[in-house]
Amino acid sequence: MRKVVLAVVGGLFLLVAATWPVEAGPSKVVIGHPVCLSGKFAKEGSQASWGIKACVKWINEVYGGVRIGAKKVPLEYKYYDSESKKEVVTSLIERLVRIDKVHGIIAPYSSGLTITGAPVAERYHTIYMSHGGASNRIFEQGYQYAVQILSPATLYQAGALDMFHKVDPGAKRLALAFEDGEFARMVMRGAEEHAKKLGYKIVFKRTYPKKVTDLTPLLSDLRAAKPDIVLGGGHFQDGQLFARQMADLDVNVKALSLIVAVTLPAFYEALGPKAEGMMGPAQWEYGVAYSPEEAKKAGLEWFGPTNEEFIKLAKEFSGGKEPDYHAAEAGAVPLVFVKAVEMAGSLDPDKIREAFSKLHLMTFFGEFKIDPETGLQVGHSMVVVQWQGGKKVIVWPPEAATGKLYYPMPTFAEKAKGKKAVP
Repeated sequence: MRKVVLAVVGGLFLLVAATWPVEAGPSKVVIGHPVCLSGKFAKEGSQASWGIKACVKWINEVYGGVRIGAKKVPLEYKYYDSESKKEVVTSLIERLVRIDKVHGIIAPYSSGLTITGAPVAERYHTIYMSHGGASNRIFEQGYQYAVQILSPATLYQAGALDMFHKVDPGAKRLALAFEDGEFARMVMRGAEEHAKKLGYKIVFKRTYPKKVTDLTPLLSDLRAAKPDIVLGGGHFQDGQLFARQMADLDVNVKALSLIVAVTLPAFYEALGPKAEGMMGPAQWEYGVAYSPEEAKKAGLEWFGPTNEEFIKLAKEFSGGKEPDYHAAEAGAVPLVFVKAVEMAGSLDPDKIREAFSKLHLMTFFGEFKIDPETGLQVGHSMVVVQWQGGKKVIVWPPEAATGKLYYPMPTFAEKAKGKKAVP
């Protein structure tokens, strides 16, 4: 870059054209991820990686990269397997920040691992984006750089309770049985508070250990409490065990809503007809009508691929397997990060965090808006899905539903004879 400068030569002032080196802008933007590709959360972590890769590809190949100043640069996704272990998560965040020089960190799956990594990202003043850490407690610690993408844990079962209350106000006996983990405990806290507001009677409330292998004692006591409705779960393995042993013990209730496990295709693959009528909350599903048109109606900016485009891209990285909400919530991370960077016009973490506080838009995953002070997600809404005839159907809220609720759930004896939860 040539500039005109004033020079003094022999006592005379002269105008001289000089060339000064100008600091080059970034050649790329990098987001890092201690992803769970093995260990307890391998299924969820694998889904997350597919979703992120899909949206990074869309950003680079369709959108043209991240605009920094007057040019666009590619977005790079740098990741390592955290093995679903806390000690590995912390060491990998250190590596991503100090060695790989990433500009933002995508938190690992689960609230427990997200909480573990948060202080490390905070220490390095690095944007820390939670796609699978729903616990409200993460955002009650005063972290300045943490941002939540998905709905908080306390709201997970609120939709199901509202739905049951509407379709069967006489079903008041409620059982709560959740995994003793950070995320599940927070879901239970929110469910209990919301249930009491709606007039439910809590007839059973208990947690079970992580890596549980037998829920027979707990489910036997739950059956003795004679609940109308059961809310529970934690993650995939324990949720699958919960449902299977309910069937083995012939514990029949009007409705069962389990977090995480029910939403995964592998749940029905493992349980088959026993899963008919079971339901759970989901952050995203195929039929949810988020689109550029819906964004326009809501007065919001739309950014990113459509649902159909996202699914097609994700399948490129999944080997043809269908993405679930874990892929979608993770895929939304690079989209909102790019918009925050562009709004900030900088890779300075403080400016990016300030931009996040002002960001309000819609992606294929839904609405995005955080509480400016805490980083807690306040814009995104959840849906309730139910297995009907071997397919997942959105049954709540009414404006997002792709089918009608089947209620009460068929008994396990009826399902053994071939009965499906098809309205």
